[in-house]
Amino acid sequence: MTILVTGATGNIGGQVIQHLVNRGADVRALVRDPSKSSFPAGVSVAKGDFLDVDSLRSAFDGVSTLFLLNAVVPDEFTQALIALNVARSAGIERIVYLSVIHPDVYVNVPHFAGKFGVERMIEQMGLAATILRPAYFIQNDLTIKDVITGYGVYPMPVGTKGLAMIDVRDIAEIAAIELLRREQAAQPLPFTRINLVGPDTLTGADIAAIWSDVLARQINYGGGDTAAFEQNLKPFMPAWMAYDMRLMGERFLTDGMLPEGGDVERLTSLLGRPLRSYRNFALETAASA
Repeated sequence: MTILVTGATGNIGGQVIQHLVNRGADVRALVRDPSKSSFPAGVSVAKGDFLDVDSLRSAFDGVSTLFLLNAVVPDEFTQALIALNVARSAGIERIVYLSVIHPDVYVNVPHFAGKFGVERMIEQMGLAATILRPAYFIQNDLTIKDVITGYGVYPMPVGTKGLAMIDVRDIAEIAAIELLRREQAAQPLPFTRINLVGPDTLTGADIAAIWSDVLARQINYGGGDTAAFEQNLKPFMPAWMAYDMRLMGERFLTDGMLPEGGDVERLTSLLGRPLRSYRNFALETAASA
């Protein structure tokens, strides 16, 4: 019985693997270039690519449970559908898919719409899967820490509705717990969705206030201009991705990313501890600067 982790060299995938190894699971990692990867002892490595069907067939052979994580790339939707079809052909009946919160609301945002299409395929094909729907990753804000500390501005277009930001460490641990729940069940478990949220729903002003308190100086919220947000991203990512992020920011402003009733309690129960907060992240980030 083997759990295959895709996205294995990324931040979340690597942490998922470590949690699984710590819990005694038999783990296989899917990577494009094994020479550039390093994993805990006992983890087997499969070379493969989502668009190389034969490599997926080989990687999926003998796998009982699949963790599917697709990067935000232009052909993300195609990659996911190929992987799921190959998994079904390989007889894999236990799947955990990392989607995104509210993909049925953010319908004009490309990477949200793509993930919602993948969700629909999983559900309509009757695959035994857990859909994990994370809100905004707290650690995304590591990319703007110099703007916060150097210019005194929190620039993300969070708005006034609020985002239930979640720490990626909590995402990874919950994913590992859910993978093991499915792997260890006597029979494939029913389809389910789980919103992954943090303990607090924060507005742009709330986050600026947290940074002001942590840094002991005034930090202002300045993230309402999504056109400027797009332009600021373009030097660091492809133009299509910067536009995708702008569209996401616009939905932050109009809709927010709000938890449903019972989400926080459910996750707290799964983890057996409180969820990590944005304030803790800010304190850790400031201390390491």
